[in-house]
Amino acid sequence: MKREIGHVSEERAVAECVRGVVEGDRRLLAKAITLVESMRREDAPLREELLARLLPRTGCAVRVGITGTPGVGKSTFIEALGLFLVGRGERVSVLAVDPSSPVSGGSILGDKTRMEQLAQHPEAFIRPSPSGGSLGGVANRTREALLVCEAAGFGVALVETVGIGQSEIVVSSMVDSFCVLLQPGAGDALQGMKKGVLELADVLAVNKADGEQKAAAERARDEYARALGLFSPGAAVWTPRVLAVSAREKVGIDAFWETLLAHREALLGSGELENKRRRQARAWMWSLIEQGLQESFREHREVKSRIAELERAVEEQRLTPAAAAQTLLELFRK
Repeated sequence: MKREIGHVSEERAVAECVRGVVEGDRRLLAKAITLVESMRREDAPLREELLARLLPRTGCAVRVGITGTPGVGKSTFIEALGLFLVGRGERVSVLAVDPSSPVSGGSILGDKTRMEQLAQHPEAFIRPSPSGGSLGGVANRTREALLVCEAAGFGVALVETVGIGQSEIVVSSMVDSFCVLLQPGAGDALQGMKKGVLELADVLAVNKADGEQKAAAERARDEYARALGLFSPGAAVWTPRVLAVSAREKVGIDAFWETLLAHREALLGSGELENKRRRQARAWMWSLIEQGLQESFREHREVKSRIAELERAVEEQRLTPAAAAQTLLELFRK
């Protein structure tokens, strides 16, 4: 017997969401993303059915990840880029991930207010989501939300990440182009910048290249370009590029977009884009397996009954973490 959801059957609810996404109904698009973001176990079958029906309509968007430390101007930059793109006739979706509080778990979800002009444009769709404390500055279901936006016909999918400096690999594993937004003042920035982020970046953009900071931004661009020369490029077909831009004055936005298109053409021409997306899909599958195994592990009856006891023993140094882990794993394997 089908479970009822607010007097609507599962089958009808999924069909309604699919129709709404395909027809561009923004209310149903938001509803579909809410469903795929749901962490409720009972919603999992609906989520998978929805994604299965939408999957044939996905894969055509330009997927771009944009990260940077707080205060670098990510929201201002993304709004400037989004307005530039809709002005060229593109349909743009923005998945903006806000950091969740480690204390309350809450999130401000303020990106729609920070991108007020773009949020009001009929050819743009902004979806703020809490990170939920997940690594890499992305929400647990950002990948699924991206697919829903593609199925809705958005030709450009921008993923704004928290920029918390944890595992940016997560960001790059779901987009075609990974971009890092930087502050002027290259000397200090280079000191604190992680080598891993430089190695992942396809494009670096030094923001705030205007007013008194313009000269500093241009110096930073040159220093980052020299720094990139010390690393091997992530893809043999592309050498990462560094630009100076001003989101506030909307300077360099066109050059940034042309650089992304050049990167995409390089990937397409070599067949690397298809290979990259295949690798990403495979990695996505395994990350979901790992997540599912961890959930099953914690919910295992015997494991669950011993976790608190063994945690205390580790905290009090009566047991090594390795021994406690081994005990729990043996209980799980029985």
